[in-house]
Amino acid sequence: MTPPPPFLLNLLDAGSQPVISTVVERVVGYPNWLYKLIGHPVTWMGKLINLMDERMNTMAHVKSLSRLNGILAVLLLCTGVWIAATAINAVCNLIPYGWALSALLASSLIAQKSLRDHVRDVNVALSSSLAAGRIAVANIVGRDTRGLGVSDVVKAALESLAENTADGVVAPVFWYCVGTLTIGGLPAIAIYKAINTADSMIGHKTPQYLHFGWAAARLDDLVNLPASRLTALLFVAAALFSGKDQAVKAARITWRDARRHRSPNAGWPEAAMAGALNMRFGGPRTYGGEFVKLPYMGDGRDHFLRQDIETGLKLYDRAMLVMFVLLVLFAFAV
Repeated sequence: MTPPPPFLLNLLDAGSQPVISTVVERVVGYPNWLYKLIGHPVTWMGKLINLMDERMNTMAHVKSLSRLNGILAVLLLCTGVWIAATAINAVCNLIPYGWALSALLASSLIAQKSLRDHVRDVNVALSSSLAAGRIAVANIVGRDTRGLGVSDVVKAALESLAENTADGVVAPVFWYCVGTLTIGGLPAIAIYKAINTADSMIGHKTPQYLHFGWAAARLDDLVNLPASRLTALLFVAAALFSGKDQAVKAARITWRDARRHRSPNAGWPEAAMAGALNMRFGGPRTYGGEFVKLPYMGDGRDHFLRQDIETGLKLYDRAMLVMFVLLVLFAFAV
């Protein structure tokens, strides 16, 4: 029997796992039947976070003790996830083709397909009615969606697409690659997802979580720092498909506007997408009834049409293609 070509053998090692995970997740995603059967790793992490919130978030009125409990909760969460993921990874390493099983498990922690599907659902819903569009976009944004017009719904969907590309796709893939060179790919991506989930659940500036969620929020900012910049570069590279001038403009807008955002990370992918699409993101909106005025990013048009969602998804697809090429290069390098 003829042995596989050397280049195929090179892809079937640890460095190939991010490639396999990304392809599997993009094509298959996380099946609904599996979610109904056993849930999802993020929901399992969420249950642990809820448990610690109930048991440890009891000193919200005392800053020092609440922060200390929050730090301890994050440490316990990351340690527990690391132990579980490392044990699973060790078992995978003991069985034939275990690297493929490990890659398959890790694919559940990447949201490439689900993000695209949720954003596209907004477009489909808007084709039915504005009310349906508001309901669909409420699934992917934290802002209040009541009273939003078509343009506002589309802008919210595109901003969410930009931001979630960073923390839902690029960041887990980035830490997966880092993990393959250090502690193992599966443990690394699992720890990132745990931190990101903790931030989404307790990293709020409300009286209940202002101090208890401080560690989760700050750690999430830190681990998303490299991926947010990398995502901006991916959008700039994707803009090259529309010509060099468009990519240059996207890069200029990113450099000029990204740091205006109140988040240390969200502004980078949002500014890059705004520049690549000749649009303007940001501006006033409400969160939980509280009026917030965010700085504008980009100098393009600020009136959006339903069809702009498909334009944004096309840019997203091109950015994901660039990421895939980089992952293949990483596999060969490793």
